[in-house]
Parts: sequence; structure tokens; C-alpha cells
Amino acid sequence: MKIAENICRCGQALLLGLALVCGPDATLAADASDGFAGSQSCKSCHEKFYSLWSTSRHGLAMQPYSDATVGAQLAPQGKGIESGGRVYRAYCGPGQGFVRETGPDGEHDYAIAQVLGGKNVYYFLTKLERGRLQTLPLAFDVRNRQWFAVADSTARRSPHFRAGGREGLNWRDRAYTFNTSCHACHVSQLVTNYDAATDSYSTTWREPGINCETCHGPSQAHNDVCLAAQQGKPPTDLKIIRIKKDLDRQQRDDSCASCHAKMSPITDSFRPGERFFDHFDLILLENEDYYPDGRDLGENFTFTSWLSAPCARAGKLECIFCHTSSGRFRQAKDPDQACLPCHKDKEAGLDKHTRHKPESPGSRCIACHMPKTDFARMSRSDHSMRPPTPAATASFGSPNACLGCHPDKDAAWADALVRQWRPRDYQAPVLARARHILDARQRNFSQLPAMLASLTEPGRDAVYAASMLRLLRACPDSAKWPVVRATLNDEFELVRASAAASLAENREAATVSALAKACADPSRLVRVRAAEALAGVQSQDIPESFLQVVARARLELEQSFTARADDWTGSYNRGNYLLRSGEPAAALAAYEAALRLRPDASAAHVNSAMALARLGSMAGAEASLRKAYEIDPDNAAIAYNLGLILAERGFRAEAEQMLLKALRLAPTMSDAAYNLGLLAARTDRAKALEFLCQAAGMQGGNQRYAQAVQQISGDSDIESACAKSSARQAQ
Repeated sequence: MKIAENICRCGQALLLGLALVCGPDATLAADASDGFAGSQSCKSCHEKFYSLWSTSRHGLAMQPYSDATVGAQLAPQGKGIESGGRVYRAYCGPGQGFVRETGPDGEHDYAIAQVLGGKNVYYFLTKLERGRLQTLPLAFDVRNRQWFAVADSTARRSPHFRAGGREGLNWRDRAYTFNTSCHACHVSQLVTNYDAATDSYSTTWREPGINCETCHGPSQAHNDVCLAAQQGKPPTDLKIIRIKKDLDRQQRDDSCASCHAKMSPITDSFRPGERFFDHFDLILLENEDYYPDGRDLGENFTFTSWLSAPCARAGKLECIFCHTSSGRFRQAKDPDQACLPCHKDKEAGLDKHTRHKPESPGSRCIACHMPKTDFARMSRSDHSMRPPTPAATASFGSPNACLGCHPDKDAAWADALVRQWRPRDYQAPVLARARHILDARQRNFSQLPAMLASLTEPGRDAVYAASMLRLLRACPDSAKWPVVRATLNDEFELVRASAAASLAENREAATVSALAKACADPSRLVRVRAAEALAGVQSQDIPESFLQVVARARLELEQSFTARADDWTGSYNRGNYLLRSGEPAAALAAYEAALRLRPDASAAHVNSAMALARLGSMAGAEASLRKAYEIDPDNAAIAYNLGLILAERGFRAEAEQMLLKALRLAPTMSDAAYNLGLLAARTDRAKALEFLCQAAGMQGGNQRYAQAVQQISGDSDIESACAKSSARQAQ
């Protein structure tokens, strides 16, 4: 048996409920040599805007802790809070500001250095060794005036979420290191200064919070030309980015998205005015932090949902229509005015549309189309702006607006009312797409024709299509290739990039040519994913006219691996690329680098096993897979790969146990059934035929499965052979 290919891309998708950023308690003095002058330089001419900004959640995204500011807003904790076998208590009275940890090794006090947030939750940072600013294990719930354990608040309560051993992390875990997480979204002009050799930081930033220059660009030249201008004669070139005049709608939204997205960076240099997908990839519905219908389960930071919103997709809405540049809700006093200017047809007879009294909370547009849900004590609005779909709640457990206001009712009650009020079954397409997503997550491709058809439906949204394309990479059926290849020409770069990634296992000449062409795409993300998909393709197989663009795209790909040198996924993804390029030794070194940063990264252990197997070290491969299994024993892919290598090494009984476990964890994993059939063929042909027929039933067009059934049964008629096998089982 051959160890399975389990190479998969890993993005920055942390199981955290907060957007953490950046490094130790050090700031830079304003230095005009780099063009930045600091927000104080804006105040004299823009006093009103400065006042609005400095008191906003953008301006206060991070601030040094003091008794007079944050300390005065906190309630006393009372008794200690247990988390991870230790007890924690915060002391924030006059002259204090620390968290005490009590455990088997005694008491330890950690001073609060910086504070994040404040709208829903205050998070606290402390200085640790090697320049780390670490998120303390306690946070303060502003709305409920309660202290709580950060790690315990991030649990996902959904039958469709499989934690994989990453919930309830110790507060010292790297995932809670401020420097490592979503950099630059709580401070301005960040320089991470990570030293890989010592795994340490000398991180600096110019100002805490998100300052004026984060969105408007460096201001020193602007200050100079304005100060030099004569009274009444403003300069024609203000040498500053004017958000509304100098940027188009997409550029403005992309500037917001650079912080308000769950993304994976492919560069380290986003600047306002640049395109989001030239610097980031986006986490989509392949990630279990989304319910299958696209509603939020974990923290997803808005942008993915926003791209699904009908108003945003139509190009008729942008972030700053509803939000000021400091993040406030413009229409807070009359929220309907965010919607009614474009939806005047709903204004007359509002109660007929909402089925609520016109002045009641249930008649507000955002009550039904942007309901709020909580995660990790933070309240967030659903920016997909879709109508309530209680049928999805019944099927997938996702939230809906009806039950948010009527918690004493159930989804069946809400669904009956919706169907009574709306003759058109608008929920049906949502349910169909969600079922496709859930099936694909579970590697159940029995409805592949319908899945492929959904990619070409008129008006299908880019987020769904890109998510499905990513999930289809695991589908073994070659019928997918023409449809996937066609989506390389989609109008949305997110779809094109996902199509390129999904084509990585296809080496047909038409695919290689299409991927080579995609290396010249206007979007860097598409170019990078196309270059990655061409791993191992030799120059002689690439059309000569595209050799140079492929070379340039491969250079951009290499640069993407180091965009976040302190994030294990960069080395992991580089290892995947090298392994697929036929360089197992270099790949193994990359995986080892990833594991130094994240020793419990089970995917890196699995792929290390592949590299070791190709290098001839089957014992080493087994050891790597056993480490992965120890970390994540309920991962079907890990159990499957461990089963294969145990069979390869002659440990047949344990191999069978692992393959059976894989099939139990993933009942649609046809290859697990197939290999169980091969394993049983020597000793129990009836049992072998049972497993092989099970595999053939999952993937009817798979020739390997069909040939194995014919060989074991001696019957050229697959259906007949499997019918007889089924009859014998029933006896």
C-alpha cells in the first residue's frame, strides 16, 4: 500500500475569538525620514476629526494599561477563575494591574502592559521572554461586567465543528502571542522584527491603535506642502490619500478588509489603495468556523460574509456608507436609513414586508438581515445580509434572526411562518448549497454532478464557488476537471485562485497550459496559487510563451512562504510545494521548521511522514504518523495514513484497526474501504468483496475499485457481484 497524499494548504485560521496583534512594549518616535509624522501632527488642522478618531475603537484598539484609563472601568473580580488546571485572579485596583496565577508550582504575578478592545471585551497583554507580548488568560466582559477565562470562551458549540485538539489552549501557547497573530490591526506602522534563529521579537510600532496614517498613508509630505502654502491658496497636490476622492469603492473596502478579514497573508506589505487579493488569501466556508450555510460560528472578522451580501455583490454598497472612517455606525439613531435609500419599495407598507409592527424592533432592517450573534463574549453582526433561513437552523444548527428574538420558540415554528409568509421558497437554494459544503467537508462526493452544476449557476456568489472549489480538491473523480478548469476564467479573482489550487493534482496538457496562463493573472493571489499548482511541472511541459511569467509567479510564491516567518504555516506550505516538486529532503526540512514553531501541528507530522517515506525511511514515517495520531486521534485522514503505512510495514492487524477507525470517522472515505478490501483479500475474500463493493458504491466511476471487485469476485458484472455479496451478508 502506498501512503496517501495528504498535502493540503494551511492558512492563518486560528481558533481564537479575538484579533490579536503585534509586539513588546516599545514604540517608535516619529521620524520624518520614512514619511510618517504621527497622528498628533494632524490635530491642529483637523481637530474635529482628531477628536472623533482618538475616542473611537480604532483609536483605542490598543492602549497602555493605567489605573486612570482602563483600570477605572473594570469591576473587582471576586473569587479566582479556574482554567486549564490553574486558578487566575486579576488585581486592577489603585496601584495594581496584574493577573495572579496559582498552580502546583505556586503563585506567579504577570503585570498588565497593554489593553486591547473595550467595546465588548477588554483583553490584557503581558511581557514574556524573548520579546513576546502574551494575551493573559483572563479578560473582562464589558457588557456583563464579568471576568472570564479567554481559552474557555472560544469553544464552538456545533455538531459540525471538530476541534482537532486545538480548543482550550494554555494561555502561553503561541496562538495567544500578540506578535504572532493578526499583526498591525491594533497598532500602527508595525515592524515585527522576528528573529527565526532565536525565535524572538524586537517588535516596534509608531502608535498604539489605528492611526490616521494607517488609512491615509504617510503624512509628512502632506504637512510640508500645506504649511508651505500661502493663505487661501491650498496646494493642488495634497500629497495624502483622500479616501473618497482618490480611492475607488473596491480600494476603500479592501483597506477595511486588511484588518476585518480572516485571512492568510501572501506579502508583508499591504498599503492603503492596494488590492486585498494582491496581499492576502481569504478563509472561506471550507473552514469549520463557518456553519455550512455560511453563517458565523467562530470569529471570522466580517469580510468573507460581506462578499456574500447581495448589496455588496451588486456594487451598490461599501463599508463607509454605513461606517465612519473611525468605525462608528453612521445611521445608529435610525438604522433603517442604511437600507431604505436603495430599497424604497419596502418603505411603504413596511409591516407587510417585516410581519412586525412598524415601530417594533422586529421591523428594523438589520434585525432580520444583520442579526447579532455572540462568540467569545463579543457581539458581531452578520454582514451577509441574507433573510432568515430557519430551515438551515433545523438542518445545520446555524443561527437565524427569528430565534434570536424569540428564544422560547424553535426552528420548526419559524420555518412554518416563513413559508406561510413567503410563497417563493427562497430557503431551498441556501439549503442545497449548505448541503454541498457539508458533504464536501466530509468528503462525500456522491452528489458530484449537482456540486459541479452549482458552480455554473447564474448569479452564484463567489464565496460559495471558491469554497466548493477548494473542497473539491479532495474529490478523486476525474469528472470534475473540465468544470474546475473552466472556473479559471471566472470574473472573480477569489474563484480563479481557488480553481488554480484545486487543479494541482491534474497534469493534463490543457490544465498545465491554463495554469501557466494564470501565472500572468492581474491578481497576485491567482498567480501565486497557479504557480503552486504547477509544482513539479518541468519547463519542457510549459508553453514556451509562458515560461517567463511562470518563473516570476514562482518567485512571488517563494516570497509568500516568508510573509510571516513566525507563523508555522509558511514553512508547512513551502514543504508541501517542495514535496510535490520532487524534493522530499528539502520538504522534510521545511516541515521540521514548521514543527519547531508548532510542535502539535498534526498536518506537518503527516506530511513529514510522506517525505520520510519517499526518502526510504518507513520507520521514521510511521513515527511521524504516530505523533500526529497522538495529537489528533479522531482525524480520519491521520488514522487512514497510519493504517496504510502499518500495512506497508506488515503490521496487518493494527493497520486494519486504523483503517476501520478512519472509515468509522469518515463513512464516505472510499479509499479506506478499498484498502480494507485489499488487506482482507488474502485471508477472507467475502469480507474483502464487502469492503470493495462499499468503495465502489461510493465512487461508481472509479476504475480501480471496479477492477478490484472483478478480480476478487471473478464476475465481470460489478452490480451483480456486489448484489450477491450483499445478499450473503444479509443471510
